[in-house]
Amino acid sequence: MGLFTRSKETAPCTVTISHRFEELSAHVKFNNGAVVNPGDSVQVEGPEIMAAYGELVEEDRIATITRASKLEQLWTRATGDFEFMELCEFSFSEEVLS
Repeated sequence: MGLFTRSKETAPCTVTISHRFEELSAHVKFNNGAVVNPGDSVQVEGPEIMAAYGELVEEDRIATITRASKLEQLWTRATGDFEFMELCEFSFSEEVLS
């Protein structure tokens, strides 16, 4: 992988969707041990998976991993902390919005 080039690979995966009172989540586990690095993106192939309230759904799928270029990896590592802090900017108030 070069400084400016991206690469793609496919990996078998298991998608788990939980829509329960105690947990609302979606997880992807790569069955071949693939690892996603900073800057990489993942696209799970296939139709949308829906879980009704109270259900936990698991499906086997294929995922396409687009590997970031070396430059994108460096940029993501350098700026990732700033983007994380944006997510942490929140507040709680007792005011009722009208």
